[in-house]
Amino acid sequence: MTRIAIQPPELPAANSTYSQAIQAGGLVFVSGQLGVQPGTGRLVSDDIAEQAKQAMENLAAVLRAAGSSLDKVVSTNIYLTEYGALSRVNQVYGAYFPENGPAKTSCGVTALYGRAKFEIQAIALA
Repeated sequence: MTRIAIQPPELPAANSTYSQAIQAGGLVFVSGQLGVQPGTGRLVSDDIAEQAKQAMENLAAVLRAAGSSLDKVVSTNIYLTEYGALSRVNQVYGAYFPENGPAKTSCGVTALYGRAKFEIQAIALA
């Protein structure tokens, strides 16, 4: 099986330990996306909902670079440092998956890279 690394030009480059996504076997496996601005690599805000929105936009960019899209996402994992904000995050998430949303796992964590409050990882059809 062929593995193709995906690196959207508009997002900060992944370091040597991972790829933004790997396409293999008709699927796209997207690494965790944070709410960072593509141009600066900095968090868009300290607000979890704003971070969630930007992370969703970053996820969409990775999927586009792989020839896929949000409507082909079959599974997501969401990590929150403020689990009490899940309802706010779900409002943002739901706007990107309005019908027949993908399978989803949400969990609270104590910390994320760069003091982020939200991270999303996904698997999509290629």
